[in-house]
Amino acid sequence: MLKKAPAWVLFLGVVAPLAAVADDSVARFKGGIGVDPVSSGVGTAATATVVNRNIVRGVQPPGQVWRIADLVADVKADGSIKVRGRGLLLAGGNGIGGNANAHVFATLICEAAAPFVEHSTAAAGVPLEANGDFRIDDVLDSTPPNPCASPVLLIRNAANRAWFAAGVPKLGDDD
Repeated sequence: MLKKAPAWVLFLGVVAPLAAVADDSVARFKGGIGVDPVSSGVGTAATATVVNRNIVRGVQPPGQVWRIADLVADVKADGSIKVRGRGLLLAGGNGIGGNANAHVFATLICEAAAPFVEHSTAAAGVPLEANGDFRIDDVLDSTPPNPCASPVLLIRNAANRAWFAAGVPKLGDDD
């Protein structure tokens, strides 16, 4: 029995750290929401003459509607982030169905109320493929709080920093 004890100790010494590493996410996202730059119209007339822009935690929307087919993201406690997006394309205007030759980067915001702290990947971004697919493997410019109390992940335009899409927070172990 004593000869087997060191094997169990070794086993636990290897498995326990792996379990800790596997569970060091501060935020996960599964699914994406494309941007509608206008959140509402103001006034009682049949046609609104004033609109409220769809500003999310201080970040401006673009001037046109965008859609995203899918998004999966994982943000680790050390600030490393992996994002996989599919089908981020214009959903209106003359360029509908195109990627507008855009480059995108990701921003995580953990505060539900101002002041908001942005934790972003490299602002130069990664190019959208013709079909709107993209991959971001980067480290955020600052380490996010752990826990991230109210996570919002925005996919943003490198040219003007407007947000194109948002991740849907993944709660618990749901797939």
